Amino acid sequence: MKISARNQFEGKVISIEEGQVNAKVVVETAGQTLTSIISMEALRDLELKEGSTVTAVIKASSVLLMA
Repeated sequence: MKISARNQFEGKVISIEEGQVNAKVVVETAGQTLTSIISMEALRDLELKEGSTVTAVIKASSVLLMA
């Protein structure tokens, strides 16, 4: 997949907190942690779980995850 955002960081999911509508996903990348709030639908679609490898894509003030 190609994307215009240049701020991309590969990492591993270290925790997921599921809510009714959104999930808080914490990713460890290069010794730092990033937190992303994604919809429960996106969590299911991406099939994310602890230990999953993802790419955190940062555009403006949002952090998006790509698996």
